[in-house]
Formats: sequence, C-alpha cells, structure tokens
Amino acid sequence: MAAALVTAASCSPKAGDGQVTLITLDPGHFHAALVQKTQYAQVSPDVYVYSPGGSELEEHLAKIKAYNTREEEPTAWNEVIYQGDDFLEKMIEEKKGNVMVTAGNNAKKTEYIKKTLDAGINVLADKPMAIDSRNFGLLEECFRTAEKKGIVLYDIMTERFEITSMLQKEIAQIPEIFGEQVQGTPENPGIMMESVHCFYKNVSGKALTRPAWFYDVAQQGEGIADVMVHLVDLVQWECFPEQAIDYRKDVEVTSASHWSTNLTAAEFKKSTGLDEFPEFLQKNVKDGVLEVFANGEINYTLKGLCAKVRAIWDYEPASGGDTHFAIRRGTKAALAIRQTEAENYVPELYIEPVGECSFEEMTDAFEPIGEKYPGVELKLQDDGRILVAIPQSYRNGHEAHFGQVTENFLDYLANGTMPSWEVPCMIAKYYITTKGWELANE
Repeated sequence: MAAALVTAASCSPKAGDGQVTLITLDPGHFHAALVQKTQYAQVSPDVYVYSPGGSELEEHLAKIKAYNTREEEPTAWNEVIYQGDDFLEKMIEEKKGNVMVTAGNNAKKTEYIKKTLDAGINVLADKPMAIDSRNFGLLEECFRTAEKKGIVLYDIMTERFEITSMLQKEIAQIPEIFGEQVQGTPENPGIMMESVHCFYKNVSGKALTRPAWFYDVAQQGEGIADVMVHLVDLVQWECFPEQAIDYRKDVEVTSASHWSTNLTAAEFKKSTGLDEFPEFLQKNVKDGVLEVFANGEINYTLKGLCAKVRAIWDYEPASGGDTHFAIRRGTKAALAIRQTEAENYVPELYIEPVGECSFEEMTDAFEPIGEKYPGVELKLQDDGRILVAIPQSYRNGHEAHFGQVTENFLDYLANGTMPSWEVPCMIAKYYITTKGWELANE
C-alpha cells in the first residue's frame, strides 16, 4: 500500500510564472542531493520526492538535512515525500513540479526520463542518461519528445566548471601558445583523457554508502558508459566549442575494451553495509570475489581528431580522492592536466612546449587569460614545462559544480531555449559511450 509522508506542513506554489519547483525521482545516488547543496532564488524551497522508500531515500534525506542545518550558508529545503511502489505513476499523476531531477539506478533512468517528458515536465538528469545501445535509441526518442513539447532535457556535466579544464580549453584557442590541434593517430591520439574514481570515498564530509546495485553493471552501467560520459563531453566541448556534432557523419568509434575491478566481501561490506553479496550479484562472484566491469577505454575519431578516453575505478583513493588526467597535443605545445602525487593530488595545468617559443612570448600571448581570470599566471618550471598557476579561490570543488550546472540549466529554462549545439552534442556523446560499450562486449 502506498504511503505519503510530508516533512513539514506546506502548500507548494504551482509551477509556472517563472517559479521552478523541483521533483526528485527515486534518488539512489548522492548526486541527486548535490543539486540541492545550493539554494536558488527562482526555485521553490518545497521539493517533491517520489521514491519506493528504503535506505536510499534515507541517505538522500540525511544529506538534505545536513545542508539545511550546516553552520555556513544553510539551505532551507522542505522535502515533501511520497513513498510507494507506484511512485513513478504518482509523480506523473500529481505533476507537483516542472523540473524532475533524477540520479540513481541507471538501468531505469532512460525510461524515467521518457515518461517524465511525455508528461510535459523538464528533466535535469545525472549522467549517464543511457547505458547501452537499446537505451540510446530510447534517448534519441526522448530528445524528439522534448523538442516537440518545447521542454528541456539536460544532463549534469560538472567537469565543464573545473578550472583546469576551463583553462585548457581557452589556452588551446591561443595559436601563439598552442599552435594548431594535432589530429594524431590511434596509437598517439591528438587528445587523451583519463578519469580515476573510487568506490569507497567521502562525500560532504561523510563516508559514502553505496547501494548494492551500484556494483551491478546491468543496473549502474559499466564505467565505459558511465564515467566516460564526462570525458567524451569534455573532448567535444574543448575541441569543437559551440559546434553541433552529428554522430552519423562526424564520429567513428574504432575500438573499445573493458576490464574488472575486484572487491572482496569485506570491501563490499565496508562500502554497502551488507554482510554478503546479494543474489543478483552472484553471477559476477568468482572464488568469493566480486568482479565489477567498471573500467574501460574507447578509441574514436571526431571530425578527424583521434581521441582516446579511459575510465578507471579503484576501490579506495591512494590519497585525496578521484583524479583526472587530460592532454591535448598542439603543434607548439601540449596542454596537460596532471593530478599525481607530484601535484599533491590537486589538478594542475601545464604547458609543455614542443616547438620553439620563448617563455616571454608565451607570457605576452597569455595576457588576455590573465585579465579574464585575475591572479592566474604562468610560472616556468625547472624541467622546462610551464605551470599555469591557479589561485585557490578558483578551486571550488566538485560538489560546488552541481550548483553551477543547475544555475546554467535554470538560465536555459528562463530563456526558453538552449544553445543549438547542446542537443546534437549530447546525442553524439551517448552514441560514443554506448557504441563503445557494444564493442567492448563483443
């Protein structure tokens, strides 16, 4: 029997007249809460949560409560909760808000998105919006539905707001420093990106509890179709800024591979709180160890540019947390983001000259960047590389980027339109990741 619970007596304003009211659907991933780590002037404090209930809902509400009760800049969200097996149908029937936020079980997500759009509700979705080729076809239909109904479907691309990625993109537009983009070869691509994530880590100052389904690639998706979305997005956003990409003629996925991260029963318990592997994971358990195909690599060409992207999942971070590596090769210099022990696990951007260009010439050409980002400057290193020195004030952290993406999305809603390149680039992005998944599983 369905049951409803309201956290506080309140009547939510109707969606419309510039007022945004959020719906959170089946929150099963902490990214759903991070959207609400920030308060937004144009968003109602009442958020309607529809869930089957259980520990995932409890974890979500605990994070919202922590944001509401923190000492610095507390939020004031009022979660209005519906629990029941018919939560999806109830959300569509009641239509309490005009923006649905979804972050959770990825096997269900594309269907959630489709039914929400059919009901005329905008969608802000955590990645990935599709984890396999079947769901990619459904996602294409989702974008057609959104266009027909005049509503917005958008995914949460936080890495566009990471300062080293922003600067890597901008410096590549300065021919006096970067030269021209090297197209590269499959063996030595013009651009390569790698992201290392960890199953067990801290989020908002607390050890993260993962749901058991997170370790089932049939539900969470393989790393090649999940984390890889960010990397493919960055390749497009950096190398072909504000350009529409047609996957049918601009993209060729040439090869892909995947491999597992293995978890002991003790590691699984530490991450999930469960004493044993559930029945649906037994198919992936060998000799008492759970094999999770969370790692992958895709090689592809994008408008002639050879690109390689890799997603890695470790169990626990060596130090600091998730890491990012990215290198773009130009005719005058390579632009490399490194986040190793040498950088104290903080992402740093280096200009690595390959042609003849003096430091003074590069400094002169860099002036417009320094004016746009006060305090950012070039520093020559002993090994000949040039560090792009970034003040701490620009490093607001991964969790803060969710607020920035949401602000961007709210602007699109207010304007009633998105840039023309966004939708074709989203479709191309999910074609690449799901085609990579398909090749890796052949």
